[in-house]
Amino acid sequence: MVTEAPPFWWERPGLRAAALVPFGFVYGRIARRIMERRQRHAVPVPVICVGNLTVGGSGKTPTALALASAVEARGLRPGFLTRGYGGAVRHPTLVDPERHLARLVGDESMLLARRAPTVVAPDRAAGAELLVREGVDVIIMDDGFQSARLIFDHAVLVVDARRGLGNGLIFPAGPVRAPIIDQMRLADSLLVVGKGEGADPLIRIAARAAKPVYSARLVPLQAERLHGRHWLAFAAIGDPQKFFETLRQASVDAARTRSFGDHHHFSSEQAAELLDEAETLSLGLVTTAKDFVRLRGGLGRVGELAEKVEVLEIDLEFDQPEAAAAIVKQALKRFERRSRSA
Repeated sequence: MVTEAPPFWWERPGLRAAALVPFGFVYGRIARRIMERRQRHAVPVPVICVGNLTVGGSGKTPTALALASAVEARGLRPGFLTRGYGGAVRHPTLVDPERHLARLVGDESMLLARRAPTVVAPDRAAGAELLVREGVDVIIMDDGFQSARLIFDHAVLVVDARRGLGNGLIFPAGPVRAPIIDQMRLADSLLVVGKGEGADPLIRIAARAAKPVYSARLVPLQAERLHGRHWLAFAAIGDPQKFFETLRQASVDAARTRSFGDHHHFSSEQAAELLDEAETLSLGLVTTAKDFVRLRGGLGRVGELAEKVEVLEIDLEFDQPEAAAAIVKQALKRFERRSRSA
């Protein structure tokens, strides 16, 4: 999968998209077969899958972290399962945030591991079994919806309210991972993150299918410490503009911004450019938590950048206070029914 979404994915369909539509048709057919026919593995604990309908960032990882809090509120121990995109793990690995680096286990797993036991595994069935042996009560999957290697007790699809489905076409003509109707049919709920009208068509589809629709927003934490100074903000996430907009809404002055492809590992030359630009213009450096874990442990100018950069942490807050608890409750109930019928 690509690491940087082409700009035309988020525009009205044009000639470039039209030329790729036949390839998207083939990709969509394959994705449909994978979703419908792949044999799924059952594990002896509830499984909640946090997926998205499109390539690129939509807020999956903050959603997974919020659901972990709801699991803990019921006195249960959550654990995260992820493929570790951007890493190099080939076998199920329990992430140690103090020992591992993002180059090995991926950046998102480093964030998750700060919160609860996290396993990175290309084979999600094997990864789930490792989490069970670690004693978790509920598995929360960060992505993996389309691969469907595990039986889900609840699958919530996350979509960005502003970008929505982009041009609405299937990869590589657009950002959509599989036919929308097929994805929504296999999902249990829809979560719309942020403000905007881009997700309105999906909301209508979910409503017609009687699927619950929740909404949430990303809230910056301790942003006031960044006030009173001008900043060079940089991000290598699925949608860097979302980070820059978060800074703006938090009244943080991002005088300069730099965007890189999702999961990008910064070279010494790129780190030097950021450091030199900030020094020349008397700007502070600020980035996301996801970017910082990729800088941590870097050598030379990358290590220097990690030492000098400030990190804006974010949290996901549901607009419906009971939403996260409702998702967890439904997953537990479905797991109970599944266990009784096994």
